Amino acid sequence: MTKARRASYPESAGTLPSGERLRHVLAHPGSADLMSVAYLREQVRLLDEQYDRAPSTALIPDAGQNLGQISFLGMHARRSYVRRELYAAEAEAATLMGQLVWDASQRRDHDTAVAYFDQAVRAAQECGDKAAEGLALLRKSFVALYGWRDPKAGLGLTQQTARTTAGASQVLTGLAMLHTAEAHAMLGNRRECHQALQTADAQFGRIQPGDPAIELFSPSQPGRLAGSCYLFLHDAKNAAGILEETTQALQDQSKSQAVVLGNLALAYIWLGALDAAVARLNLAIDVTERNRGGGGMTIICSAGRQLRRWRDSAEVQDVSDRIMALMAA
Repeated sequence: MTKARRASYPESAGTLPSGERLRHVLAHPGSADLMSVAYLREQVRLLDEQYDRAPSTALIPDAGQNLGQISFLGMHARRSYVRRELYAAEAEAATLMGQLVWDASQRRDHDTAVAYFDQAVRAAQECGDKAAEGLALLRKSFVALYGWRDPKAGLGLTQQTARTTAGASQVLTGLAMLHTAEAHAMLGNRRECHQALQTADAQFGRIQPGDPAIELFSPSQPGRLAGSCYLFLHDAKNAAGILEETTQALQDQSKSQAVVLGNLALAYIWLGALDAAVARLNLAIDVTERNRGGGGMTIICSAGRQLRRWRDSAEVQDVSDRIMALMAA
């Protein structure tokens, strides 16, 4: 008797484990409930936690499946409060997919990434989640800044992010201002860059424990972005000082660490400090060999090209060989 009831799956599916509950709900999508949505959101969260240290190509299949399941249930769920939670889940899953696709393509597949971020923005607007909307806009601004290399478009998106998240998340507003500073630096607007960095610091100083994006904040972010700003402002000396300090605090083998090390190598190249540049570039390669981060690869390749004036050096030849192997892997 018990086996027969389990095999038929009661409409409520209230006593089933989460995985079985989800299978039942996918077969009967009109019965979608909050526990099934919570299970899907947890799967997205677990994948998101792996992003910074795992190759994105390994995460895309599961992330894509989760997004597809969430979207499918959203089209069929009968209860309005369940649909609202599914919109929130869709915003999270679509943002993650955009991030993964762009990273896996080594920051080349801009159109697919932006389509996912736009999907996330629409879903966040449906459920009124300003923090989720702002995060998707912020991720889209990265495509404009580092993919399209269009600082004016990036500046518009970072400013839109800050307006969207004002009052909703000090973390996201602060991050938006950091990247606003970077966009100004790309445009050569030194004064506006410094003002945006100060505004970001003020936002971070008001972060509360309940901030919906608290897990996105790291004390190393202001230094990482300030160092990048000084590079764009052609101030390699200040960039090197800030990035060196940031590197000492950032030892987590993350994709962000690879970006910092790559930028630090660029700063030393511009200063003519070959030994220091090669040492930091080798460290950036060490990290990127593990996580295959698209941002790290892009900067490593840029640094490698700028080392060509020392191409007769044995250590430059060695690091160039490592870059070629990294790209071929």
